[in-house]
Amino acid sequence: MKLQRFALALAGVGMLAATAAAVPATAAVRSNPTPAIADPAKGNLKTTPNTKLASGGCVQDVGFNTPTPGINDVLITPAKPPRGEFFGEFKFVGTRLNTTWYGVQTDAHFYYHSLFVQNGTLYRGVTYFDTENARPTYARIGSGWTSFTQLVTSNYAITAPNRSYLYGLSTNGSLYRYAASGATFRALGHFPGFKGFKAMTVVAENPSYDTLLMTTKAGALWTVRIPAAASTKPILKLVRSTGFAAYESLAARGCGDRGGSLVTGFDNDTDSAYQYAMSKFNGSKTAVTSYGRVTGGTIPGTGIFPITGHWNQLVGE
Repeated sequence: MKLQRFALALAGVGMLAATAAAVPATAAVRSNPTPAIADPAKGNLKTTPNTKLASGGCVQDVGFNTPTPGINDVLITPAKPPRGEFFGEFKFVGTRLNTTWYGVQTDAHFYYHSLFVQNGTLYRGVTYFDTENARPTYARIGSGWTSFTQLVTSNYAITAPNRSYLYGLSTNGSLYRYAASGATFRALGHFPGFKGFKAMTVVAENPSYDTLLMTTKAGALWTVRIPAAASTKPILKLVRSTGFAAYESLAARGCGDRGGSLVTGFDNDTDSAYQYAMSKFNGSKTAVTSYGRVTGGTIPGTGIFPITGHWNQLVGE
């Protein structure tokens, strides 16, 4: 496999003030990496709005952390069973939580931006792959993230005003929201009532609202629409009452021109992923097709996350 340039940039976050740059533990980076994350030649990194996919069909790029520590990804083609194409692991820092990786290709650079938590500390950084050797940088945002069990980001980049939100699910039963403000994020408050929820991913992002897809510990699947207005409460709709208890994390990507989504759930007990096709979300009327377990390999990490282009927009609800 040819050398593929790889990049990870982690946007700043939090009500915490940015501190001096600090490298997370075990931050070694291997030269001459061979992962397939967001390879433009494969067509899985798009720099135009993803409201209509090519007629050739949909594929889903899903990243995961590994115990090495490292990062790998699997390109999943929907089928029964779904076909997974696993790629070479890239050595990275140990992470407990990872948000969506957004790829950006410019005339001068190719990189990804995202956020990660190591233990209870949140980091931001940039890793460029302008040469054959990765050039990662990391900056410590601050501690205080131990209670969060899930972190996801939304990114609306089509029209002004652009916005980026960070959502965090805490062990105290609340869902927290932060808004990007320059190199940091500012707190927008929290929503109680999420004590029984377990995994989540973003399935819709637009100027008026974001929609999260969330599972409960009992196995139910819900959509949670969160209006952009800070004082407005989330709107919850039950999609399925059972069947999703096994998943520690979720990853979604848009599919087709009718608002459909490919959703992959990760089962940490079996190091396996399961893919679903879902119609545009509409509560219990949502069509859900299970493709089954992803073939081609196992996922030895503790969670998965979506990989997409910075200008791709989710329109799942």
